[in-house]
Amino acid sequence: MTKPTMLSYIYSEEAQMKAILATYPANFEAATALSETQEWLVLGTGSSINAAYSAKYYIEKMADVRMDIQEPFNFTHYEKVSPHIQSVLGISQSGQSSSTIEALQKINAEHSLPTLAVTSRPESEITKFTTNVLDIGSGQERVGYVTVGFTATVLSLMLLGLRIGVKKGLISAEQEAAELTTFAQMTEQIQSIIDKTEAFFELNKADFKAAPRFSAVGYGPAVGTVKEMETKFSETVRVPSQGIELEAFMHGPYLEVNPEHRIFFVETPSPVLTKATLLKQYEAKQTSHVFTLTTEASTDSKTLGLDYKMDELKAPYLLIIPFQILAWRIATEKGIDLTKRIYTDFSQAVHSKTQVQDYV
Repeated sequence: MTKPTMLSYIYSEEAQMKAILATYPANFEAATALSETQEWLVLGTGSSINAAYSAKYYIEKMADVRMDIQEPFNFTHYEKVSPHIQSVLGISQSGQSSSTIEALQKINAEHSLPTLAVTSRPESEITKFTTNVLDIGSGQERVGYVTVGFTATVLSLMLLGLRIGVKKGLISAEQEAAELTTFAQMTEQIQSIIDKTEAFFELNKADFKAAPRFSAVGYGPAVGTVKEMETKFSETVRVPSQGIELEAFMHGPYLEVNPEHRIFFVETPSPVLTKATLLKQYEAKQTSHVFTLTTEASTDSKTLGLDYKMDELKAPYLLIIPFQILAWRIATEKGIDLTKRIYTDFSQAVHSKTQVQDYV
């Protein structure tokens, strides 16, 4: 890419994910030092923490671990390190997240634990504070609205969980091969998902352009997906946007819904779907702007039906792609030029990164 954009990175995701899958298992061997541990502390902020939540339940199932996911800034200044934590993961795509590095420094000063940097830049500053590195394989993403790096982080974390499950003897060689085949098949669906999303946007673009507010409601693994929707829409569409867990939405936030509210419901195969359907039916009486993202097929104009059966725990790997496309398309429809950088002095002013980011 001579001058990449958020959209060009999204369109590169299929090839990039295939390349990541091709590095398995060799790229994940160093990270399997965590295979002797069962209690993980995971540190990340922004898209990094959203990726951790997206991969959490798959990792916990495959590797038989428990993940305690924390925002690093709050952790550094207010939290104690649990005596039960056996290893620590610091996730930072750029490798230059000040808060995550500071949290790792705190842990290193107080404890001797195996630590892993999960990053797209294996020579970056975060790796100076960890005992091992997992390169997520997406390279440097040179726009400020990460897409391919988010998807790469989710996939890499899931593959890490799979490999550790194999190392622990929990996953047979046959099961490992079957999981890899499924990930490869899912990756083949990326272009189809992009095409379906583009068509869905065209049907609803006037509605999306006029939206004063967006919400997305999800459950289980899809909570990471809707939180990343919140991040991407806030960054690009630049209207109030919220991603929220199903039950949390039902305990207060539902009261703000009005006829102008736009709500996405993310539906995956789960026993929880029944309750989510009841909520969606209720909210459809309050606003006509209710949309659905589902793994099922659909001909409804307000439903983006991916028509691809996915295991609920793996689904976040693909479910974010529609929101990435929609973020770009809605922003463009609103006349927002995402190639024009804003607030270029932000990271220096608030010290959120260790270096000025090399964005185009």
